[in-house]
Amino acid sequence: MNITALRPRAIKMLDPVAHACAKTGITPNQLTSLAILSGIACAVLYANRMFVAGSLMLFLSAILDLVDGSVARINNKTSNFGAVFDWIADKYIDALALLGIGISGIAIISYIISVNGFPAHTLDFTIVAIAIIGSLMNTFIKTVVYAEIGYDAREDGKIADPLEGVGFFGRPETLIVLIIGGVSGFIWISAIIVALCTNLSAIQRIIYLYRTIP
Repeated sequence: MNITALRPRAIKMLDPVAHACAKTGITPNQLTSLAILSGIACAVLYANRMFVAGSLMLFLSAILDLVDGSVARINNKTSNFGAVFDWIADKYIDALALLGIGISGIAIISYIISVNGFPAHTLDFTIVAIAIIGSLMNTFIKTVVYAEIGYDAREDGKIADPLEGVGFFGRPETLIVLIIGGVSGFIWISAIIVALCTNLSAIQRIIYLYRTIP
């Protein structure tokens, strides 16, 4: 199980924000673009070791990601491109945030683990790379399922998620762990958790598909 199932409830809570945005005339794609810009700002702040500010920008990005679809429905501006753009934006934001952690040079793991002949910065970027791969694979698995099985059932303009509830660690968990880590000062612990859990979650989904797809 994961907390993706709580997404509709979160969107409902943000309805006032969505209606306020809809009245300004801002388009859903513009909101998605702002989410990407917030993700870039998060990466820059993380890279400069401003982890609290970076986490706030990551939180803002998550809010915009939840609101853009609601604005599209309110103003009747849903589109296939918007749905695709939203997916792409999510992965850029996740990768940028993790990359910012890697660039920061703050690596608690380097002080805890000493590997002879293995440079500390290489170890740090290895952890970040594994986290990025895990984050991307969790989503890539879905797109492969859509393409290979021909799954195209839609809910509110977007393809429904046949893997919803499968995999214990998805994008919401990734964002929450990174935000908490940035605010609490344990950002590298968060990176390690994301690296481990996203990949285990991807494996969990693969096993599920192996058992359920003929």
